[in-house]
Amino acid sequence: MGRSASSIWFAFAVTGLLPMGALAQTAPTPKPPTPQRAPAPDARLYIIYPWDGAQIRGEFWVRFGLRNMGVTQAGSSAANAGHHHLLVDVTDEIDPEEPLPTDNKHLHFGAGQTEARLELPPGKHTLQLVLGDPEHRPFKPMLISKKVTITVLTAAPARTSKKVSGKGA
Repeated sequence: MGRSASSIWFAFAVTGLLPMGALAQTAPTPKPPTPQRAPAPDARLYIIYPWDGAQIRGEFWVRFGLRNMGVTQAGSSAANAGHHHLLVDVTDEIDPEEPLPTDNKHLHFGAGQTEARLELPPGKHTLQLVLGDPEHRPFKPMLISKKVTITVLTAAPARTSKKVSGKGA
């Protein structure tokens, strides 16, 4: 190959690879976060059961209430709907801009559940609901229930039957 042929070959190779190099350098554009949703103006989130001050033994059901909005699965873009998050003994402020944490104090109900069975150790506990958007963030303004304080008692003792023995029994 002469000098001009090798120059042409080199130019062809470089120009053919340039677009591939450009593609390799281009990072995907991150998807911007969706704006947080506003709840319906007359929406109300509350705990149906247990009520504030309840004394409970053992496992119990927590029933969630929501008025003037719907309950849906996490990730759903349905209008005027969200999914429940139950806060158990949470004392820290909730960051309204960030997704709610997932741990044993921040319970997510992303399948659209409206109740949950809990077992807590004996003692005083607080329960509170927060309605989450498709990305597990609170609505803006936040739709949050009143905090309910309950007392979990030790398990009830097993019942024993008394047998009466003796004359006339």
